[in-house]
Amino acid sequence: MGMNEKFFDLKKEKQDRMINASLKMFAENGYKRASTDDIVREAGISKGLLFHYFGSKAGLYEFLVDYSSRYTMLETAAMVSSKEKDYFVIYQQLLGIRTQIMRNYPYMQYFLERAMKEDSEELSQEVREKIRAYRDYEDAFFRKAQLSLFNDRSDFEMVHNMLKLTIQGIMVEIFTDGTFDPDRFYDGAVTYLNMMRALCYT
Repeated sequence: MGMNEKFFDLKKEKQDRMINASLKMFAENGYKRASTDDIVREAGISKGLLFHYFGSKAGLYEFLVDYSSRYTMLETAAMVSSKEKDYFVIYQQLLGIRTQIMRNYPYMQYFLERAMKEDSEELSQEVREKIRAYRDYEDAFFRKAQLSLFNDRSDFEMVHNMLKLTIQGIMVEIFTDGTFDPDRFYDGAVTYLNMMRALCYT
């Protein structure tokens, strides 16, 4: 990680500009199709500078997976109650954190969602393990949920998958229709959460 340590000596504004440009291009295009030309154009830096800090496209992607998952896990640990047992409260707390993170790093959550679906053979074993560890970390919050609160008509796995797909859809929509707004994401997601709560808890 020696290369990345030099990166952290840069001014915070420049670091974030490079991180945000890279997150955006990988989130929108996936690992294979994302181009370093587009990343440097978006960040307003030279290609030489990008390779100076990250060595290669694969090196940059590994850094982003590491940085994004650590950042998200630290924020989550600080803000989500580990004692909470209500599935919908847990989900709303996690959405609140995602929304907060979007204010600093708009594409970070979208990038992580995309990374969890990546199947590129070009990704190293280490990167895949980091992605898996992040997925397990997030899933662990839901494993604490008290399923006895759900009524007999509700299948927890189906409810969870429906909400996950719906919320991913809302995230993709706010990025593709050009009206990025973290509050719009949060309000839209919580509306579905409340609707499902009403169906599953009565």
